[in-house]
Amino acid sequence: MTRNIERRGLLLVLSSPSGAGKSTLSRLLLEKDKNITLSVSMTTRTPRPGEKDGVDYNFVSTEEFVNLVKQDGFLEHAKVFDNYYGTPAAPVEKALKEGSDVLFDIDWQGTQQLSQKVAKDLVRVFILPPSKHELARRLKERAQDSAEVVAKRMSKASEEISHWDGYDYIIVNDDLQKAEQQLFAILQAERLNRERQTGLVSFVHKIIGEE
Repeated sequence: MTRNIERRGLLLVLSSPSGAGKSTLSRLLLEKDKNITLSVSMTTRTPRPGEKDGVDYNFVSTEEFVNLVKQDGFLEHAKVFDNYYGTPAAPVEKALKEGSDVLFDIDWQGTQQLSQKVAKDLVRVFILPPSKHELARRLKERAQDSAEVVAKRMSKASEEISHWDGYDYIIVNDDLQKAEQQLFAILQAERLNRERQTGLVSFVHKIIGEE
């Protein structure tokens, strides 16, 4: 008989330089594990064609966003190119209490903000490329960006990689299947963390009391 012990959810953060495989690993995780959902950020920018409110982003006015900042209603937020982006605290806390896990695809700065707010619930994973040469090759081969944009991403990569030691786990993505297995292993192990299993005390007491 399978026994499900009540537990608190966790916040799984994935960070990496562009091209290291973070987005692909996030997609694979979301496809295969139904107990983890992608955090939906709030933004003041206008929706792009095809974007859906509440799915891609929660689109709000600048006034609404600033008011929520004043109420300390964000786990992390930033201003990027005249638009605000942030993670509202309320839906994340609701998911954690319900025992659901939330995936964050954010950079090291957002991770630092989360660490200051919800350190006990946070599991931080940094994805490294096997080499800078391989990182450049991947960026060029995916053909999503111009040569100029690729150059900018490569110049930024060293700074992003320099923050690797602010993470709990490091995965070198030299083989996608292996990296995927390692990410799943981290998630499963963290779900079994003693402090995260809030129903463990009553479960153990019940076992001890059985005849």
